[in-house]
Amino acid sequence: MTPDFSRWREVVARYQAPTIPRSVIQLVNTLGPLLLTFVVMYFTMSISYFLTLALAVVASGFLIRTFIIMHDCGHGSFFKSRRANDIVGFITGVLTLTPYSQWRRDHAIHHATSGDLEERGHGDVSTLTVKEYLALSRWGRFKYRVYRNAAIMLVIGPIYLIFIKHRMHTKDTAGKREIIGVHATNAAILLLFVLTSLFIGPLKVAAIYFPAMFLAGAFGVWLFYVQHQFEDTYWRDRPEWSFHLAALQGNSWYDLPRFLHWWSGNIGFHHIHHLSSHIPNYRLRECLRDFPALKEAPRLTLVSSLRCARLKLWDEDRRKLVGYRDLRRAA
Repeated sequence: MTPDFSRWREVVARYQAPTIPRSVIQLVNTLGPLLLTFVVMYFTMSISYFLTLALAVVASGFLIRTFIIMHDCGHGSFFKSRRANDIVGFITGVLTLTPYSQWRRDHAIHHATSGDLEERGHGDVSTLTVKEYLALSRWGRFKYRVYRNAAIMLVIGPIYLIFIKHRMHTKDTAGKREIIGVHATNAAILLLFVLTSLFIGPLKVAAIYFPAMFLAGAFGVWLFYVQHQFEDTYWRDRPEWSFHLAALQGNSWYDLPRFLHWWSGNIGFHHIHHLSSHIPNYRLRECLRDFPALKEAPRLTLVSSLRCARLKLWDEDRRKLVGYRDLRRAA
């Protein structure tokens, strides 16, 4: 029997309206410290570049928060005005090297198809079923293993996103607005790089910004991975697929320490976000607090999430993600 979701819709609806003062405060306490950290990084370069790199970890946290602001603008949940969302979304997209319009389109498809086996590949980590993997040639299996390797995803993945994927439009989801948005974002990034280079030089700009952006990308890839790629996640064929079950069973509650929730814009409450993407990030914790039933979602801690790295394939028979070792045991 399908669960009754009417009560849950009623509960999450209370939190969908953005609070403008809180949105403005989040903008200030994110972009202000981000700029200040970059300035401090510049002055530490004359002391030790290792100190500069240490501060890049701090800057990466504020870049993640900046990305989450863009993310909320894309869902129309950060401000009540669409124009305000689009303006702030574009600016924060430039700061995080992400084309706002194209990302918004791709991410909307991800939300609409999350957990649908027939619609895999939209804004998520590509996942094969056990049968699909076994049907591959040796070369095909090798390529999939390389792609799903954790080191590749966390090192090569951010570089690919920064320099390749986000520098061009997605052919199958891009309209005129998305194409223009990608070009406008690239032009704004280039202009910002030139202007800052006039003050401190291009090499110093790159030495300050790109380590921080790389770390933010790596942390972001990991966050997105563990929010969907855990053992008892949810994947179903279209006739059996349910949007609400996909939201509450196919997205983890990543129960992080409080300061990491703050740094990551509360994206760890991912099951609530997928249940209602119109809830601003700063209200997700309130929703979980006021409706304890939402705590029944799959919960991951910082330690338990590390085990997710071994999971590679969806086992349709057992309805769980498994690793390559599980295949060998079954054989």
